[in-house]
Amino acid sequence: MSKRADQGKQARRRQPRSALGRYSAAIDRPESVAVLLAQDEQRVAALTPMRHRRMAASPFSFYRGGAAIMVGDLGARPSTGLHTQLCGDAHVANFGLFAAPDRTVVFDVNDFDETNPGPFEWDVLRLATSFTVAGPEIGLSRAQMRDAAWAAARGYREQIDRQSRSSDLANWYERINVGFLDAWSKGEGRAAAKTLKHSVAKADTRDIWSAVDKMTKVVKGTRELINQPPLVLRFPLDGGAAERLEEIMHAYVASMPVDRAELLGRYRIVDMGHKVVGVGSVGLLALVVLLQGRDENDVIALQAKQAVSSVLEPFTGESSFADHGQRVVVGQQLMQAATDPLLGWVTPRSACSFYLRQLRDKKYAPDISRMKPTAVVDYALLCGRALARAHARAGDPIAISAYVGKGHSFMKAVVDFAFGYGEQVHLDYQAYTEEIARGRVDIGAEDDGRHLVITTDSSGRF
Repeated sequence: MSKRADQGKQARRRQPRSALGRYSAAIDRPESVAVLLAQDEQRVAALTPMRHRRMAASPFSFYRGGAAIMVGDLGARPSTGLHTQLCGDAHVANFGLFAAPDRTVVFDVNDFDETNPGPFEWDVLRLATSFTVAGPEIGLSRAQMRDAAWAAARGYREQIDRQSRSSDLANWYERINVGFLDAWSKGEGRAAAKTLKHSVAKADTRDIWSAVDKMTKVVKGTRELINQPPLVLRFPLDGGAAERLEEIMHAYVASMPVDRAELLGRYRIVDMGHKVVGVGSVGLLALVVLLQGRDENDVIALQAKQAVSSVLEPFTGESSFADHGQRVVVGQQLMQAATDPLLGWVTPRSACSFYLRQLRDKKYAPDISRMKPTAVVDYALLCGRALARAHARAGDPIAISAYVGKGHSFMKAVVDFAFGYGEQVHLDYQAYTEEIARGRVDIGAEDDGRHLVITTDSSGRF
C-alpha cells in the first residue's frame, strides 16, 4: 500500500498540484473551429448543420459538443501520469439517474462515447469547468460558480480518500442508490433534497412506455414508430436497410450472455428509425429498433448508437479495442456500478461500429438551470463523489488519493483551472459564432433534415 501511495506523491513532481491550476493556451494550439469541422468528416453530412446549430445555442452547449477541443488543450500539458478509465466528457450534464438491472434507480456518470484510459485529472477538470461555463447561463454569481467548482473537487477528494481505504471488492460493489441519496439529502446534501426527490420521481416515470407512448402507434396489431423528421426518421423495413439491421441484431444477440440472448430471441423486429440525440453526438447514427414479443404491448425499444474513435486517443494512445463499440461498452462497465443488462456492441460488415442499449430506461439528468444556487453546489459535490467512485473501480484509488492529498491544495488548483479554462471556452465560442456569421460553419435552418435519407451505401450509410 505504501508503494502505491508513493506513486501518487511522485506524481506531484511530474505535475505539482499548483501547476494543475494554471492554464494558458499553447503557442501551437490548433484553431478550435478547425477541430470541430474535422469531426464532421465522421458524421452524416445532412445532420452536421443541426449539430452546429445546437452547439451555437450558448457557451455551455458549445462546451458540451467541444470535448475534442479541451482534450487537445489538456493533452498539451504535463499530466500526473496516474491513469484510470476516463469518461472523456465528464461535464455536469453527463451525470444522472438510470435503472440498475434490479430496477432500482442509481446515480452515476452516464455518457461514455469518449471513454478511454487516461490521466484521472482530465475528467475532474472538465467537470469543474462545466460549472464555470454553465454558471452565467443559470444565474450563478462568480462566487457561486467558485463554490460549485470547489464542491466538485471536494467531493472527488473526499470520495477517492474513502475508496482508497476500502477493498477493491468493496469499491466494485459500491453504488449511489436511492437509499444513499435519501440519507445524503437529509445531511450534507440538504439543499439539493427537493431536487433529488423530484429527479428520482421523474426517473421512475421515464420507463420504456414513456418512450413507446410518445414515439409509436399501433397499426393493425403491430407497433410502429411515428415519423417525425428530422428528429425521428422512420425507415421502411425492406431492402438494404432491413438486411443491414438484421445483420446488426443477429450479431448483437449472438454476442450477449445466454440468458439475455434467450430473452431477446423471443422478440422480433417490427420497426426501425433514426433518432437525433444530444449535442456533440448529433450527426452520428443513432438507430431506434422496436422489438415486439407476444403482442403489441410486449415491446423492447433499443438504441443502436454509432461509435467512432474517442477524442482522447490522439493524446492517450489508441484504444486497446479494435472495435469502438466494444471500447464504449467496456469503459462503461468498468466505470459504472450498475449497467444496462442489454448493453452490447456489434461491428457489422459495414464500416460503422455500434453499441446497443435500452432506450431511456429511467434515464434522467437533473436540470441544473432549475436548481437554486445552493442546490447546484450540493449537486456538484455529488457529481464529484460519483466520478471518484467510478475512477476507483478502474484505477488505483490509493495512488490518486495520495496525489490529491487531504488539504485544500487540490481543490484550489481545480478551481483556478476551471476559471482559467472557462475564459478560453468563451473565447472559442466567440470565434465559433463569428465563423457561423461568415458562413464557414453551416448551421442550416430549423427545418433542415426533414427530407433526410439515410441509406446503406452513402455518407449516411450504416
